Amino acid sequence: MSDDRKYRHRGYQDSGNDGGVRRPAGPRPPKEGPRGRGVDQDKAVVFRCKHCGERVLDLDSIVVGATCRKCGAALHACSQCSHFDTSARFECTQPIPARIASKKAANDCPFYAPAKTFDLTGSRGTATPDDARAAFDALFKK
Repeated sequence: MSDDRKYRHRGYQDSGNDGGVRRPAGPRPPKEGPRGRGVDQDKAVVFRCKHCGERVLDLDSIVVGATCRKCGAALHACSQCSHFDTSARFECTQPIPARIASKKAANDCPFYAPAKTFDLTGSRGTATPDDARAAFDALFKK
């Protein structure tokens, strides 16, 4: 054996480019933009309750005493705010002077901004094994 390797496999220690992957000559195809869930579609911006997921379309209706109409949770609270960050000081990205003890209780923070999200249309149904089996059977017309 003339070389110092135990096995004669091709790998990163090979010299030269004889076994490498060759790319076709010519211009590369243009790079596409981000490909996500509804990136280029117009979506409505809504506020969702962090506790139950209820949509609130009118962001001006979220005042200091506002509560969720479905679960009754306070909407003007730290946990519902866009500045809420558990890794930041006092769990807020804004310069608040003191820590607010309960993040789910209503407060009158001047930095409050509702955490807005895109309304991805489509309902979340509770899937059961029977639904999956029925879809499978319908696929093959059993």
